Amino acid sequence: MPLEDGDPGRWRGQQVNGEVSGTPRLRGTGDPPPQGMPPTDGSRTEMMAEGWEPSPALGDRDVTPGGAPQRAGQEPGRCEEALMVELSELVQKVVKSSSWWERHGVDISILAFSFLLLPAGFLCLRSAQAIPFLAGVLILGVVHHTLTVKGSHLASHNALTESKSWGKVWAIFFIEICSAFTAEQATYNHVKIHHGYTNVIGLGDSSTWKLPFLNRYIYMFIAPLAVPIITPLVALDLLRNVEWKAALRTLGCMFLGLYCHYWLLLHVSGFQSPWSALVCMLLTRSLLAHPYIHVNIFQHIGLPMFAADRKPKRIHLMSLGVLNLPRNALLDWSFGHSLISCHVEHHLFPGLSDNMCLKIKPIVSQYLKQKKLPYNEDTYASRLRLFLQRYEELMVHAPPITELVGIQ
Repeated sequence: MPLEDGDPGRWRGQQVNGEVSGTPRLRGTGDPPPQGMPPTDGSRTEMMAEGWEPSPALGDRDVTPGGAPQRAGQEPGRCEEALMVELSELVQKVVKSSSWWERHGVDISILAFSFLLLPAGFLCLRSAQAIPFLAGVLILGVVHHTLTVKGSHLASHNALTESKSWGKVWAIFFIEICSAFTAEQATYNHVKIHHGYTNVIGLGDSSTWKLPFLNRYIYMFIAPLAVPIITPLVALDLLRNVEWKAALRTLGCMFLGLYCHYWLLLHVSGFQSPWSALVCMLLTRSLLAHPYIHVNIFQHIGLPMFAADRKPKRIHLMSLGVLNLPRNALLDWSFGHSLISCHVEHHLFPGLSDNMCLKIKPIVSQYLKQKKLPYNEDTYASRLRLFLQRYEELMVHAPPITELVGIQ
């Protein structure tokens, strides 16, 4: 889901107010290679961000992307792999020392508590007074996004449980019943494609969030209201790509989730007409649709983009192409830490729960900064201004391909 203002080819570990500077040096595909740097040929594409290895050509003591001196002839790809292994070992120590409550319990409790709030939300909608009615809309809207965004996201990564069988059950519940989408396609597109090829053009570059025929204000502020309508329609189209048994199951689950919501509004909340119930469904299901769309584009689009045969190794791909937003109580609860303030950590270790991503955040940020790797951070307001100012470049035109060619 181009680069920031300033020198379009320079990056450092931290990003402030939409601007980045420092190392490593990046260039577009149309730029000539730096003096003494041979052009790359990109001979292979590997799954899960394990791709292009840059050629060493900086002399007898090359510098690795991690910033450490490298002996002549040593493969940079090996160094990058060693960095990922070292970071993984640090994170694994934290995971092993964490309790079940920290690994899964905290996030399961948030989802369970949200589910228990549903009766209060539907009952508040019975009131003829404005404040209780609006409270009901707020409760149902927040609960809906907690179950559909946080729950579906964790379920797609099997981060709610260590059992694959229960993981499949939770994926069907949160993705198909609650979100009215297809579990197989959601998991494939998000886990295999987006995570495997983060910011790789034509694969995991968040291009599914781009609607170039819309102008910036309609896209950013009006179009999100249609997310509850568009989601099931897209799901129906994607059912052509799954087996007929899975398609039938998905249709049944989608109908069950939508009809239960509609039935409860009529028989518990006391709506008198089908149209008023449907309008209320649209209102609650689109309550946080704006930040949902914004977060999906803010954290990837506008960062370096790579060709499939020119992408760096995993640790560089994720540190360059992912951005963290500041903590926000409402969005942390509804979307989860891994989608807000720990998105870099989530892309590096996607199988961890939201709470565990938050726990390893100091380790990951400190490690990346020590190794002089990018650790991109920016505020919500800054990213919003950036996209409004550069909407044509970032969301309409095809982003330029970036190649990591070495440390300058």
